[in-house]
Amino acid sequence: MTNETIQKKLTEKFGDALTDWQEPYGMLTFSATKDFNLKVLQFLFDDEFLSFRFLTDLQAVHYPDRTGEELAVVYHLHNLTDNVRIRFKVFLDIQNPSVFSATALYQSANFMERETYDFFGVNFVGHPNLIRILNVDEMDYFPMRKEFPLEDQSRVDKDDDMFGR
Repeated sequence: MTNETIQKKLTEKFGDALTDWQEPYGMLTFSATKDFNLKVLQFLFDDEFLSFRFLTDLQAVHYPDRTGEELAVVYHLHNLTDNVRIRFKVFLDIQNPSVFSATALYQSANFMERETYDFFGVNFVGHPNLIRILNVDEMDYFPMRKEFPLEDQSRVDKDDDMFGR
């Protein structure tokens, strides 16, 4: 199984709905709108030739300069039979960061989606228990978003020797 055959099968099924085809370090990477995330994941899971039945990782990335698609949910999928990995990205508007949950397909998505919600604020629609997993419930912000200024280097209330500087 090659990246070209995977791309061909996906293009035959979804046409122009899948975009941004790349192969960084040999890993096929592509994007789709949030409405297609479950359709693409279901196809990758069900197709006997593709058989991407293991969700290796799921996380988000914050791109503050990409207006209207500031958050990206990134799925890393693995075909264990042929030992092939692919990366699938879904971009979301930070004002409405909702995407369908993949927990019905991949049980491993459960805690990864909760962590992504906890740190980036992505709402996984249909998740069975979407609550914070690592941060306190009272936290009213999402710490991995790039919405906070970097540390002020002119602060005098800290002793830099304590921080190895």
